[in-house]
Amino acid sequence: MLRINRAIYDRIVAHARRDHPDEACGVVAGPEGTDRPERFIEMANAERSPTFYRFDSKEQLKVWREMDDRDEEPVVVYHSHTATEAYPSRTDISYASEPNAHYVLVSTRDPETEEFRSYRIVDGVVTEEPVEVAEGEPAR
Repeated sequence: MLRINRAIYDRIVAHARRDHPDEACGVVAGPEGTDRPERFIEMANAERSPTFYRFDSKEQLKVWREMDDRDEEPVVVYHSHTATEAYPSRTDISYASEPNAHYVLVSTRDPETEEFRSYRIVDGVVTEEPVEVAEGEPAR
C-alpha cells in the first residue's frame, strides 16, 4: 500500500495537469528504508512528449546524488499518461529500475476526473496497490 500525504498527492496531480499535453515526471524522496514519501521533486521530461517520458540524465544524477547525501531514496517515481489510463506501458515496465519504489501514474486524459494509481514493478511484474491519502503535512 502507498500511504501519501494529501499535499504531495495534490502536487503530483497539479504537475501532471500543468504539463499536459506532455507527460510529467518526478520523484518523491523519503528517508532510506522507511517507505515514507516526504520530499516532492518535480523533474523535467527530457522528451517533452505526450506519449513518453525520460528523466534528463544530468538532472537525474544530481537528484539521486542529493538523495544519497541526505540518506534518502526514491519512495515514489511518478509520471502521467495524457491519453490513456493510469496503467504502466511496456516501456514504463522496462524502465522500472527501483524495486522498492511505488510507481505512480496519473492520467490527464479527462480534465474532470482524477485518476491516480500506484504500482509495484519488480522484474517486469506489475502489481497494483491501494493508495491511502493522509491529510496534514508529511512527517519530517
